[in-house]
Formats: sequence, structure tokens, C-alpha cells
Amino acid sequence: MEYVEPVYRPPGEARSFILQATVGCSHNGCTFCGMYKGKKFYIKPLEEILSDIREVACYYTNFEKIFIADGDAIVMPTADLLKILEELKKWFPKARLISTYAGPKSTLAKSVEELRQLRQAGLGRAYLGIESGDDAVLKHTNKGVDAQQMLQAGLRLKEAGIDLWGIILIGLGGRAGSEQHIRETAKLLNQMQPNHLSSMNYTPVPGTKLYQEVQAGTFQVLDARESLMETRDLIAALDFDGLHFTSDHASNYLPIKGTLKQDRQTLLGLLDGAIEGSVRIRSEWSRGL
Repeated sequence: MEYVEPVYRPPGEARSFILQATVGCSHNGCTFCGMYKGKKFYIKPLEEILSDIREVACYYTNFEKIFIADGDAIVMPTADLLKILEELKKWFPKARLISTYAGPKSTLAKSVEELRQLRQAGLGRAYLGIESGDDAVLKHTNKGVDAQQMLQAGLRLKEAGIDLWGIILIGLGGRAGSEQHIRETAKLLNQMQPNHLSSMNYTPVPGTKLYQEVQAGTFQVLDARESLMETRDLIAALDFDGLHFTSDHASNYLPIKGTLKQDRQTLLGLLDGAIEGSVRIRSEWSRGL
């Protein structure tokens, strides 16, 4: 099996079997993201995907987790995805979780019944790049949907019984739009209520449109204190129970995680300490940026 590089996966999928069913991202227009800019999107032929599954199974069948890549496998025809899931369950019987990225537009193009069929066939988790709940930020970054559509995509996945993992970007509103970005993002999340949430920091990526705005001075990136303040404001505003919250990506200044609301005060205390300077944070160098 050969991958069309580069291949990306969420941090939690480090030990998963990565099955590349699509190449690139079906949207691939977000101004902040450079992950798939060097790839032209296409769906791999079904027989090639099924052949890859069988080839890997000749060598190792004990994967506990499987991730279907690239950026938006949910865009594939439902019938093809069902065949892929059937083959994965057949050849990897010990797999307890099959996951994928889910683009909001691709998710909205499928009915709840289609998504429910995928869940019943073994698709356990979907990672949804929410990024922001602020319409102005979503439009500026060319996410392809507004906040209401993003909300509907998340709710549709949940209604189908798929474990929803949301991803948002601290600092995506820049310095000027910081307050509104966090306020509207918390509002959307309180309505959507994902099971998991990863909060990462926006980092300028060379070659992207937003990077050019940073270089031109028309978009101001948050500094460490401002990023920590946004994270604090987000946690303080989230108002539903049982959320598995992580902010421990390499981009984050202070690695924290916990369950909200029960761990809220502990996390706020750590953030307050970092903001005041009594808790050590990562430098730009140590974050690998």
C-alpha cells in the first residue's frame, strides 16, 4: 500500500491504521490551512481501497483503531463507505473504533439515515473542524459554511449516533475579533454539545492566504497571554456536562485537559496561573513553531 503524501491524522489516532480513501480535502479552501494545498482532491477507486485493506491485513490484523483519511472521507458515496467499513470489520475484528474527518458541507450532503447506516456499519467517530462559531471568522477564513450550517452538521452526526469530536482554533479571529470569536464559538458549542473538543492555537502557515495577511499586518496573531485569555474565556463560557476537553496540541502554550464542567475550576486555575506568570508555559521554540 502506498500513501499519497503528506498524510495527516488527529493526535489521538497515533497508533491507528491509517487507510487513505481520499486524497486531499474536498473543500481545500480554508485560508488558514496548508495541510492539503499541494494535493488535488480525488476519491481513490473503491477496488484500490479494498485491496489496500487486504494487503495490510496480510501483515497485521490487531489494530484497535482505524482512521479513514484524508481530509474528508465522509464525502465519498455512502454505498462505497459501507463497503469499506464492511471490509475493515471483516479483516480487523479487534478494531474497537473507526474514525474519520467530516467536512461540514459533506456531512450536510448526507441524510441522517445515511449517517446512521455508516454508524451501524462501524463508523464510530467523526472529527469536525468547527474552527469558530463566529460567522465573520468563518467567512473571512473561507470555511465554506456559516455557523448555523456548522451547527446542523454537528447535530446531524450526533443524531446518527456518531461520537462527535469538535476542533476549534484559538486566535482565528485575530486580535481585532478575539472577543466575538470566543463568545460566538462558545455559543455554538453549547448548542451542539460535542462529546469531545480539541482547542488548538492558530499558527500562521507559509503559503496560505491568512499567512499573507499576517505578513502584511492586516491580521494580528495573538501573543501567549492573549491566547491563554481566549482559552480561559472559552472554558468559562462552556455550559454543558460531560465534555472531554483537550488543549494539549503542540500549538498550545499550556497543555491542559479535563472533563467539563467538573474540572472547570482546576483548568481555570492553571490558566490564571499561566496568565499571571506563576505557571510555566511553552515558548515558541518549545512548541516547535
